[in-house]
Amino acid sequence: MPVPYDPANVFAKILRGEIPNHTIYEDEHTLAFMDIMPQADGHALVIPKTPARNLLDATPEQLAAVVATTQKVARAVKKAFAAPGVLVMQFNEAASGQTVFHLHFHVVPRFEGTELRPHAGGATDHGALAAHAAKIRAALEG
Repeated sequence: MPVPYDPANVFAKILRGEIPNHTIYEDEHTLAFMDIMPQADGHALVIPKTPARNLLDATPEQLAAVVATTQKVARAVKKAFAAPGVLVMQFNEAASGQTVFHLHFHVVPRFEGTELRPHAGGATDHGALAAHAAKIRAALEG
Protein backbone atom coordinates (compact mmCIF):
# COMPACT_ATOMS: atom_id res chain seq x y z
CA MET A 1 0.00 0.00 0.00
CA PRO A 2 1.54 3.36 -1.02
CA VAL A 3 2.38 5.81 1.73
CA PRO A 4 0.63 9.17 1.23
CA TYR A 5 2.53 12.43 0.86
CA ASP A 6 2.91 14.21 4.22
CA PRO A 7 2.31 17.97 3.86
CA ALA A 8 4.06 18.50 7.22
CA ASN A 9 7.49 17.50 5.84
CA VAL A 10 10.27 20.07 6.13
CA PHE A 11 10.42 20.84 2.38
CA ALA A 12 6.66 21.43 2.23
CA LYS A 13 7.11 23.85 5.14
CA ILE A 14 9.93 25.61 3.25
CA LEU A 15 7.67 25.93 0.19
CA ARG A 16 4.93 27.48 2.35
CA GLY A 17 7.41 29.95 3.86
CA GLU A 18 7.13 28.45 7.35
CA ILE A 19 10.85 27.65 7.52
CA PRO A 20 13.54 29.98 6.13
CA ASN A 21 16.01 28.80 3.53
CA HIS A 22 18.90 30.11 1.43
CA THR A 23 17.34 30.10 -2.04
CA ILE A 24 19.63 29.90 -5.04
CA TYR A 25 17.09 29.43 -7.83
CA GLU A 26 13.34 29.43 -8.23
CA ASP A 27 10.96 29.13 -11.14
CA GLU A 28 7.29 28.27 -11.55
CA HIS A 29 7.84 24.54 -10.91
CA THR A 30 10.99 24.16 -8.79
CA LEU A 31 13.01 25.57 -5.91
CA ALA A 32 16.75 25.16 -5.28
CA PHE A 33 18.31 26.05 -1.93
CA MET A 34 21.27 25.26 0.31
CA ASP A 35 21.27 22.09 2.38
CA ILE A 36 21.57 23.14 6.04
CA MET A 37 23.58 19.99 6.80
CA PRO A 38 25.95 20.07 3.84
CA GLN A 39 28.26 17.22 3.01
CA ALA A 40 30.55 19.77 1.30
CA ASP A 41 30.56 23.55 0.87
CA GLY A 42 28.07 24.34 -1.88
CA HIS A 43 25.74 21.36 -1.21
CA ALA A 44 22.39 22.35 -2.72
CA LEU A 45 18.96 20.74 -2.94
CA VAL A 46 16.45 20.91 -5.80
CA ILE A 47 12.76 20.15 -5.23
CA PRO A 48 9.50 20.38 -7.16
CA LYS A 49 7.00 22.90 -5.84
CA THR A 50 4.21 20.32 -5.99
CA PRO A 51 3.78 17.27 -3.74
CA ALA A 52 5.70 14.11 -4.63
CA ARG A 53 7.24 11.73 -2.05
CA ASN A 54 10.03 10.71 -4.40
CA LEU A 55 10.90 9.63 -7.94
CA LEU A 56 8.59 6.62 -7.65
CA ASP A 57 5.39 8.64 -7.42
CA ALA A 58 6.36 11.85 -9.24
CA THR A 59 4.68 12.71 -12.50
CA PRO A 60 6.72 12.91 -15.71
CA GLU A 61 6.14 16.68 -15.66
CA GLN A 62 7.50 17.03 -12.11
CA LEU A 63 10.54 14.95 -13.03
CA ALA A 64 11.21 16.92 -16.21
CA ALA A 65 11.10 20.22 -14.33
CA VAL A 66 13.20 19.10 -11.36
CA VAL A 67 15.84 17.39 -13.52
CA ALA A 68 16.17 20.48 -15.75
CA THR A 69 16.68 22.65 -12.67
CA THR A 70 19.09 20.10 -11.18
CA GLN A 71 21.23 20.30 -14.31
CA LYS A 72 21.20 24.11 -14.20
CA VAL A 73 22.14 24.14 -10.50
CA ALA A 74 24.82 21.45 -10.97
CA ARG A 75 26.53 23.55 -13.65
CA ALA A 76 26.40 26.63 -11.40
CA VAL A 77 27.68 24.76 -8.31
CA LYS A 78 30.57 23.32 -10.32
CA LYS A 79 31.47 26.78 -11.63
CA ALA A 80 30.95 28.64 -8.34
CA PHE A 81 33.24 26.31 -6.37
CA ALA A 82 35.71 25.62 -9.22
CA ALA A 83 35.02 21.93 -8.67
CA PRO A 84 36.34 19.35 -11.10
CA GLY A 85 33.19 17.28 -10.56
CA VAL A 86 29.69 17.36 -9.16
CA LEU A 87 27.76 14.60 -7.40
CA VAL A 88 24.00 14.37 -7.93
CA MET A 89 22.16 12.07 -5.50
CA GLN A 90 18.50 11.14 -5.16
CA PHE A 91 17.04 8.63 -2.67
CA ASN A 92 13.72 6.75 -2.76
CA GLU A 93 12.13 5.49 0.47
CA ALA A 94 13.71 4.92 3.86
CA ALA A 95 15.60 1.75 2.86
CA SER A 96 17.60 3.83 0.35
CA GLY A 97 18.44 6.54 2.87
CA GLN A 98 15.62 9.00 2.11
CA THR A 99 14.84 10.98 5.27
CA VAL A 100 12.67 13.81 3.89
CA PHE A 101 9.75 12.41 1.95
CA HIS A 102 9.45 15.13 -0.68
CA LEU A 103 11.23 14.47 -3.98
CA HIS A 104 14.65 16.12 -3.92
CA PHE A 105 18.00 15.98 -5.63
CA HIS A 106 21.28 16.69 -3.81
CA VAL A 107 23.90 18.62 -5.81
CA VAL A 108 27.37 18.47 -4.25
CA PRO A 109 30.64 19.86 -5.65
CA ARG A 110 33.40 17.21 -5.58
CA PHE A 111 37.15 17.33 -5.38
CA GLU A 112 39.50 14.34 -5.64
CA GLY A 113 40.90 13.31 -2.28
CA THR A 114 38.28 15.24 -0.29
CA GLU A 115 35.87 13.18 1.79
CA LEU A 116 32.22 14.14 2.16
CA ARG A 117 31.11 15.22 5.62
CA PRO A 118 28.36 13.19 7.33
CA HIS A 119 24.94 14.48 6.28
CA ALA A 120 23.58 14.34 9.80
CA GLY A 121 26.53 16.27 11.18
CA GLY A 122 24.48 19.25 12.32
CA ALA A 123 23.45 22.54 10.77
CA THR A 124 26.05 24.82 9.22
CA ASP A 125 26.42 28.49 10.08
CA HIS A 126 23.76 30.51 8.25
CA GLY A 127 26.32 33.15 7.29
CA ALA A 128 28.34 30.51 5.43
CA LEU A 129 25.21 29.16 3.75
CA ALA A 130 24.20 32.67 2.66
CA ALA A 131 27.68 33.24 1.20
CA HIS A 132 27.57 29.92 -0.66
CA ALA A 133 24.09 30.70 -2.00
CA ALA A 134 25.30 34.09 -3.25
CA LYS A 135 28.24 32.42 -4.99
CA ILE A 136 25.96 29.96 -6.78
CA ARG A 137 23.44 32.68 -7.73
CA ALA A 138 26.30 34.68 -9.26
CA ALA A 139 27.39 31.63 -11.27
CA LEU A 140 23.79 31.17 -12.47
CA GLU A 141 23.68 34.76 -13.67
CA GLY A 142 27.05 34.74 -15.42
